[in-house]
Amino acid sequence: MLPGRGRDGRVTGLSRILGTRTAWTAVGDGAFFCPRCGGDRNYQRLTGRRRLTVLGMPVLPRGTSGPVVECAACRHHYGTDVLDHPTTTRFSAMLRDAVHTIALAVLAAGGAGSRAALEAATSAVRAAGFDDCTEEQLAALVEALEADTGRITGAPCGPGLAIELHEALDPLAPHLAATGRESILLQGARIALADGPYTPAERDVLATVGAALTICGDEVTRLLVAARTPS
Repeated sequence: MLPGRGRDGRVTGLSRILGTRTAWTAVGDGAFFCPRCGGDRNYQRLTGRRRLTVLGMPVLPRGTSGPVVECAACRHHYGTDVLDHPTTTRFSAMLRDAVHTIALAVLAAGGAGSRAALEAATSAVRAAGFDDCTEEQLAALVEALEADTGRITGAPCGPGLAIELHEALDPLAPHLAATGRESILLQGARIALADGPYTPAERDVLATVGAALTICGDEVTRLLVAARTPS
């Protein structure tokens, strides 16, 4: 039998007299993705002090609670790990930056001099959210990337370019389903194929993209073959 309840489960007089109450204190705030609301919401980060109550009046401390994250809209409490999930706005920006970085990497592997590859890259980058992207801008950025990483057009994916790819893709990969990771890799593959078959340098870049997206090597190979097959 539970304390404070009779054999039939009804609340007894004792549980009406004794109880606990938590007094919450806000220690931070911000924006997060609320799973219950299904969108971006403001939140407060709370810590609490629990007290024993007698007839509703707090009398004795019972320790601490939290920290918790409280949604400002639905008031639901979550563990602080909910803040590890990016907001919708942040996720969109991460996805946009990932596609942009992949496009530049593939172009740097040898496609920057091809009009077809530049057109395919520009289309992918615009679809990802950079609406005002132009072929001229991408070509200029490829030159700047090569100067920054010390890489020569058409060379294999060196450490500098690999770091750029991992910085853009590593934070994104855990928040994507398998189909989403594959879709991003295939966008890079279509840019590479726009001016003909994959070059060794393009395959090297796409293999690095696949690794950063946590796609195994065999699956990367399968997807690159599939991208060459007309749908």
